[in-house]
Amino acid sequence: MTAIGLGAVINRYQETPASSRRSRIFLLSHMRAYTSLLGHILGSHPEIDGYYEMHRCYRSPDDLTLQEAAYQREEGLKPGGRYLFDKLLHNDYPLLLDRLGQEEGVIVLIALRDPDQAIPSILHLFRGRSPADAYGEPEGACQYYVERLAWLSAFATAWPGRYDYFDAECLVECPEPLLASLTRWLALSAPLRPEYRRFSRTGLARAGDTSAAIASGNILPRERRYGDITLAPALQSQAREAYRACRQALMAQARAVELRRATR
Repeated sequence: MTAIGLGAVINRYQETPASSRRSRIFLLSHMRAYTSLLGHILGSHPEIDGYYEMHRCYRSPDDLTLQEAAYQREEGLKPGGRYLFDKLLHNDYPLLLDRLGQEEGVIVLIALRDPDQAIPSILHLFRGRSPADAYGEPEGACQYYVERLAWLSAFATAWPGRYDYFDAECLVECPEPLLASLTRWLALSAPLRPEYRRFSRTGLARAGDTSAAIASGNILPRERRYGDITLAPALQSQAREAYRACRQALMAQARAVELRRATR
């Protein structure tokens, strides 16, 4: 986008009455935590636009403007929509709540998935794409997971009571209670449903999950065994400890939580 085009977009957005601007839903998580599935469920609700990972930074009000302009250009906005969704899965994409200029109009959700499933899933995904990818090696996948959880822990410490937390597994193990909680947390006028629609970027690389499951339009059992993937005990221990500490910190400082039934 040219400087002239960028300025016009920002000016046009600033002229929009605040009451008609969309609030934001940001899902902070990590790769292979069912975030594409949740994005599709949220994006299928009449009050919510957005369903895929936009790979954007959020450091100023202008970043919110550009996000909305990009989504409008690529997908179009629903008449009467209230929210615009994005998910942030990498430390390269910061979310600086205190600099966005509309703190009350931003809802933050955070989710973690147990590393015993998440890391093998990352390895399986990236080994299939490119053997040379760092995420396709145990050390690289574990480093990503541990560093991402450290960032999420720091966010929780900086913003206590400013986010809602849920165990990612809830979405496939016990979806009804989680969807009911999300409906309540987002103050939606109609409940979220497990069925969802396919969108223009469903299943595409760099937009989210590329597996056949995401095209099903419904929540399917997704946990699988990765018998051909093993982690060195030191890596496994490091990831498990990162998960334990981060999850504990997130639960302690969350506004609300939804947990796996087995861990309550």
